[in-house]
Amino acid sequence: MTDYDVLRVFCGPFGGYGNELGVVRDGSRVPERDDRQALAAKLGFSETVFVDDPERGVIDIYTPTSRLPFAGHPCVGTAWLLDVPELVTPAGEVGTRLDGEFTWIEARAEWAPPRTLRQYASAAEVDALEVPPPGEWIYAWAWEDEAAGRVRARAFPGRDDGIDEDEATGAAALLLTDRLGRALNITQGRGSQLLTAPQPHGWVEVGGRVVLER
Repeated sequence: MTDYDVLRVFCGPFGGYGNELGVVRDGSRVPERDDRQALAAKLGFSETVFVDDPERGVIDIYTPTSRLPFAGHPCVGTAWLLDVPELVTPAGEVGTRLDGEFTWIEARAEWAPPRTLRQYASAAEVDALEVPPPGEWIYAWAWEDEAAGRVRARAFPGRDDGIDEDEATGAAALLLTDRLGRALNITQGRGSQLLTAPQPHGWVEVGGRVVLER
C-alpha cells in the first residue's frame, strides 16, 4: 500500500467533525491515472489527492469513481499540509493562505463541478432530509440567520460510490457564495464549519480548520 496522510478538513470549532481527505504526498509512486483511480476507490474517501510537485503545489484529485479538475476540501487540506502559496490544479492556479486556525483557498465558481443548490425554508427541514436516490449532486441549504450570513447545509453527491452524504464540501460552498454574493458561515453535515467570502473579479475564498488524523 502506498503511504498516504489522512486529514480532516473543515473541522468544527473544537476540532471535531470535518471531511476526511487522503493525500499521497509522493504522487510519483502512483504515476498512472488508472492506478490513481483504483487507489482512490480502495481508500474510499470522498476525495484523494496525489501530489505531483510539492514545491510548486501541483496536485491531482480523485473521487472513488472520477478525476476532478478542482475540488474545495482537497485544496484546503493540501494547502494546509504543504504550506505553499498556491496549488496548481487542472482547472487553474488556486491561491492559498494561512490565517490563524483557518486555511484559505481562492478559486473561481466556474471551476467547481456542477451542483444543484436547493434552498429550504428552515434549518430543521435540511436536518430532516433523507438521502435522495443517486443521479443528482444536491447541496441542500437553508438560512439559520440570514442577517448574520449563517447557513445550514447538507450535501448529497448522488454518485452511487459509497459516499451517500459529504460531510463538508468546499466547491458547493464556493458556488453558493458566488450565487448569493456575500460572505457565509456554513455548518454542514454533522458539525463541520466552512467560511467563505466573495472577492473581486469573480474569485471566492473558502476557508476552514484542518487537522492531521493519521
